[in-house]
Amino acid sequence: MSATGIADAEAARSYEIEEDKFDRWNSKHNTSKEVTQIREKDANDDDELSIGGRNTNQNGSEELPKLKRELKSRHMQMLAMGGTIGTGLFIGSGTALQNGGPVGCLLGYLLVALIVFCVIISLAEMCTLFPVSGSFTHYAARFVDPALGFAQGWNYFYCWGIAIPLELVAAGIVITYWDTKTNIAVYITVFFALIVAINLLGTKMYGETEFWLSGLKVITILGLLILGIVLILGGGPTHDRIGFRYWKEYGVLNQYNDIPGSLGRFLAVWSTFVNGAFSYSGSELVAVTAGESKDPRRNIPKALKKVFVRLVVLYCGSVFVIGVLVPYNSPQLVSAATSASTAAASPFVIFIKNAEIKVLPDIINAVILTAVLSAANSDLYAASRTLYALSTQTSSMTPKIFKRVPKTGPFKNLPVWCVIATSLLGFLAYLNLSSGATVVFNWLVNLSTIAVLLTWCFICVSYLRFFYACKVQNLNRDELPFKGPFQPYLAWTGTIATSLIILFSGFYVFLEGNWSVSSFLTAYLGAPIYATMYFGYKFIMKTSIIPLAEIDIQTGRNDSDIQLAQREGEQSWLKRVYSAVL
Repeated sequence: MSATGIADAEAARSYEIEEDKFDRWNSKHNTSKEVTQIREKDANDDDELSIGGRNTNQNGSEELPKLKRELKSRHMQMLAMGGTIGTGLFIGSGTALQNGGPVGCLLGYLLVALIVFCVIISLAEMCTLFPVSGSFTHYAARFVDPALGFAQGWNYFYCWGIAIPLELVAAGIVITYWDTKTNIAVYITVFFALIVAINLLGTKMYGETEFWLSGLKVITILGLLILGIVLILGGGPTHDRIGFRYWKEYGVLNQYNDIPGSLGRFLAVWSTFVNGAFSYSGSELVAVTAGESKDPRRNIPKALKKVFVRLVVLYCGSVFVIGVLVPYNSPQLVSAATSASTAAASPFVIFIKNAEIKVLPDIINAVILTAVLSAANSDLYAASRTLYALSTQTSSMTPKIFKRVPKTGPFKNLPVWCVIATSLLGFLAYLNLSSGATVVFNWLVNLSTIAVLLTWCFICVSYLRFFYACKVQNLNRDELPFKGPFQPYLAWTGTIATSLIILFSGFYVFLEGNWSVSSFLTAYLGAPIYATMYFGYKFIMKTSIIPLAEIDIQTGRNDSDIQLAQREGEQSWLKRVYSAVL
């Protein structure tokens, strides 16, 4: 075996050692005295080494169950792509174009992409050093305050849990493009059963399914980008060379709510930020897979960076193309923004119909259906793994059954109870069949976008605490397996930017004639709920913010971290270029 192969083998063995260290850390640095007492009681109550799927060591103290590492780098990349590319791009981009105009929409998506870059670079550094399942909860509890870990975990669980019924409803509506006679509840039931079955078949099956579904979406978007460029240059059936005609005729920026001057144009751009955040939500999903990924120290930063680059190219490229081919004041776009999520509501289909291409609308609608199902699949995975992380790190507030992982049988190494419990949220999709319940359902869905922004904000906050703890404890970040560039400036930028978007996300409510109690609550209820979870847990469990000097930044690290970082730094320039591009 070569020296490189030996180093890889040693690194792989070190991951199991590292997990044991994490278990000991969780036992030593519990979230509160009350949690410690509860765990000690659990240990005393267990007389056998394995009871109900929960393992104990020979001393009787509890060891947290481990999830099997079955996700490769390609799975992780496509998982994040699949969780991100959905109705936000195919449908939501039309609303952003209508509000901001072509350049305003493009600026909004580019600026949100910058925020996402700040988040994933911060996340990559923590994930490669401490690769654990449900990383957001762990880092917030470990580097800031156990109460923040609790709030972050349940916030993220809600974010993806409520998205499951949303995507199921969207999938049912998409089907009505072909079948208007069958009750939509039938299709919701079929799709619901399908995604639950995929998640229950295991992580490997989920990863493979998501890989191919996401691949189909990426190929379709690339095809649409090429088609759009051809149409811009006059290569369509009508041979109409559109160029930048609509930009010259109607302008590049909209006047939001007909407010004149620079203020109206500024608000037009600002209004696209929430749409952009909804579209990019899921780009951080790679970190959720940290506990189930092979060779996470190399695969996680690689996957995060590649996912970011691909999403920016696909999203911003798509927004540019539709901004050139579809006027932002088009009657088709205005009606599509208020219609159901079928192919008719997609700006891609609008420019295809304008070009008089007959076959593609059906194909695009099929891809939208695939995108929605893929997103629902990722939603269930992300929410269930977040629930599992909560059960292992905040056991006093989460039923113990959720941390049971079968060691044998068809659900081996799968947090099956978390998957089953999370899937129950899918039944909320049937609420949308009632006109009265639809209002409440839409409230819950709209709150999920703010939940995403809150998650991004406190990922950056967690990193800032980690960064300054390294300074106080004299830890050389050059020795880390991945050192994020431009830190801590990126983390500060992400924290401030997400806070501003959250603070002013409901600005439209305060414009003359726009006041609505439901709109106000939808825009601003998310932050108070998050704060209530944080302070409520803090009050009940008597937790406190961990001093920088006492933050544990050593447990779980080993010498293989430095060896891997050094070996990767010694790669030839050709290998580095290949890795960066592919």
